[in-house]
Amino acid sequence: MRRAHPVEVVRAAERPLIEAAAAVGDPDAVMRRAAAGVAHHTAALLRERTGGVYGRSVLLLVGSGDNGGDALYAGAVLRARGCRVEAVLLSPDRVHERGLAALRRAGGRIRRTEDTGRGFAVPDVAIDGVAGLGGGGPLRDPAARVVAAMDAAGVPWVAVDLPSGVDADTGTVHDPHVRATLTVTFGMLRRAHLLASPECGRVEVVDIGAAEPRPGPGVVMRPDPVEVGRGWPVPGPHDDKYSQGVVAVRAGSERYPGAAVLCVSAAVAATSGMVRYVGSGAEAVLASRPEVVCHPTVAEAGRAQAWVVGPGGGTGPDAVADIDAVLAHGCPTVLDADALTCLAAHPVLLRGATAPVLLTPHAGEFDRLTGGWDRGDRPGALRRYVAGLRDRGIEATVLLKGRVTLVDDGETTVAVDCGSSWAATAGSGDVLSGIVGAVLASVGAAGGSAAWPAAAGAVVHGAAARRAAHRHAGGGAPIGASDLLAAVPGAISALRGRAMGAR
Repeated sequence: MRRAHPVEVVRAAERPLIEAAAAVGDPDAVMRRAAAGVAHHTAALLRERTGGVYGRSVLLLVGSGDNGGDALYAGAVLRARGCRVEAVLLSPDRVHERGLAALRRAGGRIRRTEDTGRGFAVPDVAIDGVAGLGGGGPLRDPAARVVAAMDAAGVPWVAVDLPSGVDADTGTVHDPHVRATLTVTFGMLRRAHLLASPECGRVEVVDIGAAEPRPGPGVVMRPDPVEVGRGWPVPGPHDDKYSQGVVAVRAGSERYPGAAVLCVSAAVAATSGMVRYVGSGAEAVLASRPEVVCHPTVAEAGRAQAWVVGPGGGTGPDAVADIDAVLAHGCPTVLDADALTCLAAHPVLLRGATAPVLLTPHAGEFDRLTGGWDRGDRPGALRRYVAGLRDRGIEATVLLKGRVTLVDDGETTVAVDCGSSWAATAGSGDVLSGIVGAVLASVGAAGGSAAWPAAAGAVVHGAAARRAAHRHAGGGAPIGASDLLAAVPGAISALRGRAMGAR
């Protein structure tokens, strides 16, 4: 997994380098190295977008801090490579003087903020050097006005370290902000690179000589697709249907039979073990998946290594009783959809859990579970909720759905950028819970945490959504949950193929 670190960790790792440079009389040595990386990747973007570097135009949006200095030094390098470079100084009286002098020596020009977008040629690329690790809150004028003008003209942004207007630790995206095509950072990833990855675009890490620290309590992890493919459960030479993992699903109702079909079918597609079904949707389930074994009640269901409870299952007394009965089985359990509504109304249910529990809410369901949460700090709100459960002795992991899905077990936060929002369609959550439940049955919950099955399931779910949306040539088309479900085996196969190719 890739790791992204809190601001305080990043600063501590960079401090010895900066102090060593200052001690030998070259305080900007680290800054120039970082800027060289910004210039290198900006030049690559120019070649990608325009076919060349020489003669292309670059606009620098320069703040008063070190990010502004990085942008100025990068502009000097690009000017030396033949680019036309102009800088907008947001705080002319607090600009990085040595960086500005380097840009001027190279032949760069200074543009007044009030002139940006008025009679000037539109640049080929703009570099965001407004705010760095210490930035917070939305962009203010004149920066906001310049960003709006560039966005209206379709100019791609290269963000130095982080897009301005995005909080480095929480990933909070303020409005207005820079939405980058490319982000160039230094030494190691920052938390926001994973928590707000859609705003960062492609992220390139420049080596400035800082050693990446060991994972600490604030680290955010991103699963590697190769690792997911390598770890995905497939049958071995001595496996049978039981040893591969049996998952039981309590889902669906006469009102929502489709939820049962989607959840059960996803569990079948995710692994090749055995799927049991409990609920009133048995007829629809068997019509779609005759290999599923159906049982009339939770009590009569055979042995399973994991349970999935909730999708379309209702919120009445019978549903609550079944949740209680499943949790008493002592198997890892996924609680989703209606089960989360029941849990919000009857939080005492979790006291009956004798094995790890995975909750899979979307934002609205998480609101019901918590009674209200700070949506500006998704990882913080999630960690606080999980910590509260763990303090009560409940071995809980929570998967909070979104374009960037977060998984937290109280110790580690995992961020999964689904790569698109094609999965934002009714029933896709039922597919996700079936996938995750099947993987949980196969690999179990390591150390009381269902984090790996949850994160791996989210990776496959996102890959299947993209695969379904692009099943025809072109730019993609809206899909339904059935389309996503049909793409699950292909997504798993592609991930496993990448893993075998990486050996």
